[in-house]
Amino acid sequence: MTFPDKIVDGDIRSIARGISIVESGGIESDNLLNELYNRNCSYIIGVTGPPGAGKSSLINLLIDEFKHHFRKIAILAVDPSSPFTGGALLGDRIRMQQHAMSESVFIRSMASRGHIGGISGATKDAIKIVSAAGYDLVIVETVGVGQSEIDIVKLSDTTVLILVPGYGDEIQVMKSGIMEIGEVFVVNKSDKSGSEKLATTVKWLLKENYRNKSYLPPVILSSVTNNTGIEDIVKAVLNHKNYIEKNGIDRDKIQERIKDDINILLERKINEFIQHHLKYPENIEKWVNLVISKKSTPYEIIREIKDNMILDIREDI
Repeated sequence: MTFPDKIVDGDIRSIARGISIVESGGIESDNLLNELYNRNCSYIIGVTGPPGAGKSSLINLLIDEFKHHFRKIAILAVDPSSPFTGGALLGDRIRMQQHAMSESVFIRSMASRGHIGGISGATKDAIKIVSAAGYDLVIVETVGVGQSEIDIVKLSDTTVLILVPGYGDEIQVMKSGIMEIGEVFVVNKSDKSGSEKLATTVKWLLKENYRNKSYLPPVILSSVTNNTGIEDIVKAVLNHKNYIEKNGIDRDKIQERIKDDINILLERKINEFIQHHLKYPENIEKWVNLVISKKSTPYEIIREIKDNMILDIREDI
């Protein structure tokens, strides 16, 4: 049995090794993903929200409820990267330890590696691995949320935005971009004061400003401490799943992901071409010195590079 076949067969060690390969990148990663690409069949839920919102603890409770609706569940928890090793720093698997031995649940912490969108650059490739392995639900937990951190929308079929009272979220949700992220809004830690006010604010903002007039996201109060709101969150996710499937939005999302894959691969190949033919960054000091000595300008340098690249491409062809 080949290595890709072992992944498709659901071998846990092979799945873990496959994710490590795509995290490292390179030709081995490309070859593996090429073998597995057309086997993707997962429904993807993105869970995002500010640090301290209780995302991991909430996902821990959601897993049991989602088991009633999906055969196999994979959780990819994107953690901040260690500045020393580049590895995942928090280790969300600790919070989900009770599920670690379940044959139907796979949990993996991934390092963000400084990616500003709250999503590791390799996360989308890791989704392809677990999807090919037969996990029909993939939950991606992001590092945090902010105006620039909306990559999860491109990646997921349903995005769950978790907010909490007392973290300044009353102001945060009013910021441009934040309201565009979620399809399901959750006010977690609802046992704390201010949760009802926050939920009311979010509902009003959604009613007035939400991008899709044919779908209004629900706002759900939840509490990990009291184990409340869990069934309502799962129901809301399934309702959104039915909505996008009924209206063909799921197909649109798949098309956008394929476009994104092609763009990323194209950019990567262009960068590799630049590295090989221009010997960048080795030549950057030379170019800087030319500008400092007023013998050239950045515009002239780029124009010359572009002309030389065209010649190199012709020679390669």
